[in-house]
Amino acid sequence: MEVTNVIDIVLLYNGAGIEEATITRWLKTVGNQVTEGEVIVEVETVKATIEIEAPANGTLAAIIAPDGATVEVNSVIGTIAS
Repeated sequence: MEVTNVIDIVLLYNGAGIEEATITRWLKTVGNQVTEGEVIVEVETVKATIEIEAPANGTLAAIIAPDGATVEVNSVIGTIAS
């Protein structure tokens, strides 16, 4: 497979006052195919559990923030190769 593009999976959250979240669980593993809009990871904030969708079609290339990791909002938590 030739990789032509790498897309960051970014932890975005628009909730007021939320600065970080904990990765609850990845629903995909590295090497799995993902479809844009498909839920691929669940994260928990102090206010809610949020589902993060794949931003593009491709293959989950890397998990930067594993299950249990606490990350700041706007951090890259993984990548997709397309």
